[in-house]
Amino acid sequence: MKMLSKLLLCAAISIGGYTALPAQPTQAAAGSVSIMLDGYPLPFPVPPAVMNGTTMVPFRAISEALGIQVEWNQAAKKITATKSDAAGSKVVILTLGSTNAAVNGAPVKLAVPPQNFRGTTMIPLSFFGQQFGAGVGWNQATKTVSITSSRKDMYTLGFYAQKSYSEVSLIPDFNAVAFGWSRIDRSGQFTTTSTDFWWPKADGDVTPESIVQNAAAGGTAPYLMVYSGDKELELTKNLEDPALQQQTISGIVSLAAEKGFQGIGLDLEGLGLTGDKKIVQGQFNTFVKNLAAAARPAGLKLTVILPPLNGSFKGYDYKTLASLADDLVIMAYAYEDESKPEPLNMVDQGIRLALEQVSKDKLILGISVYSEDETSVNAKIGLAKRYGLKGIAIWRLGLIGQPVWNEMGKSVEL
Repeated sequence: MKMLSKLLLCAAISIGGYTALPAQPTQAAAGSVSIMLDGYPLPFPVPPAVMNGTTMVPFRAISEALGIQVEWNQAAKKITATKSDAAGSKVVILTLGSTNAAVNGAPVKLAVPPQNFRGTTMIPLSFFGQQFGAGVGWNQATKTVSITSSRKDMYTLGFYAQKSYSEVSLIPDFNAVAFGWSRIDRSGQFTTTSTDFWWPKADGDVTPESIVQNAAAGGTAPYLMVYSGDKELELTKNLEDPALQQQTISGIVSLAAEKGFQGIGLDLEGLGLTGDKKIVQGQFNTFVKNLAAAARPAGLKLTVILPPLNGSFKGYDYKTLASLADDLVIMAYAYEDESKPEPLNMVDQGIRLALEQVSKDKLILGISVYSEDETSVNAKIGLAKRYGLKGIAIWRLGLIGQPVWNEMGKSVEL
């Protein structure tokens, strides 16, 4: 994929070797100016300010949102910003009140020095675009500064369900792919012959086993995805019957090991819409605990796929589940109308609620491309990058399409 092209400031002027917004009165508050990072507002401790014709923004807030480590030396009044990625490390040192900066030891001149404004260190916004690969844009009509974060190497999980074969060629670009070929049926039994999630039939040399084997050979970890809803209490039946539950777990682990899968993707939805939420959470915790205990000796990893905490289903104890599984996927979709992109404020809230219970390195943001477009997909990926999540999960192959895939490649290594 091509690297993200840097956006130029509209109607911008060049001052002292960097790009700045059109001049406004010195030290005037930016007023109605807003900051958008990857298409979603970025909170700031103080509003942007225009100093000597240059838009200044709080350094730490924007740096940490871009995944840049920031250290402050009070005695020397120096700020050290470090960005590390697959391309290497970049270290930028700024001194409060000085136009002299250092980038990997080389001197760089700033027209406007970093300075303290209302107790917050402010630096030129355009500095990020130059030194950290962030695209920066300016909309005069709306007085909006837009920042597009640089491409990032993140963990990527793809879902491969029925009718996904049209995009089988994308499998090698994912770190893992979960194959949705099994489920818990209406009687609470584990099966690969249901009417919506079933084991595919072979087509000549192309078999489900060969797809799984080719994925593993190409460096993509194949996961057996197990689905269930609870519309007819099929999942409840299983959770309330220890013998049936053990039979189910044994069937899942045996099939995954036999067919060459490297992990299990557990997608059991619909719990906690009614009834005692704590009881339901406890039952599901027990199921996952027992599954994890059986999966690990077989060399299988466990990913648990969950409705968001700000959704309708309250039967999921994120904190306990994170302690049992290797990682959790937040299905941050189906909030409202699935015919249009999911509201970013709801996705943002779902992530923040999850982070109250789970460390960011165990959280994967689920994105359904069924309801998204090129712009909105990248906005969701931007939120995953902003919060430093482990990665993203895409529902599903067969729906992505080349335009969306191309745009995704500008945000995350695929």
